[in-house]
Amino acid sequence: MRAVVWSKNACPFCDQAKKLLALKGIEYEERNINKNFTREQLLEAVPEARTLPQIFLDDKLIGGFTELKKHLK
Repeated sequence: MRAVVWSKNACPFCDQAKKLLALKGIEYEERNINKNFTREQLLEAVPEARTLPQIFLDDKLIGGFTELKKHLK
């Protein structure tokens, strides 16, 4: 399983999502919109995104941290 986490700085839910993925042994690529990616790139990937994180597992949009927790149970 491979994950992509769209995130931003100082985002507690982003941090929790990354910790949960690491705990489950799932490798992830972080796409931080404050560092190496833009908000426009995020909206290209997830046009309806209103919050962060936005998490993809194996190229399928899962949603945010709450949805990730449910999905991994």
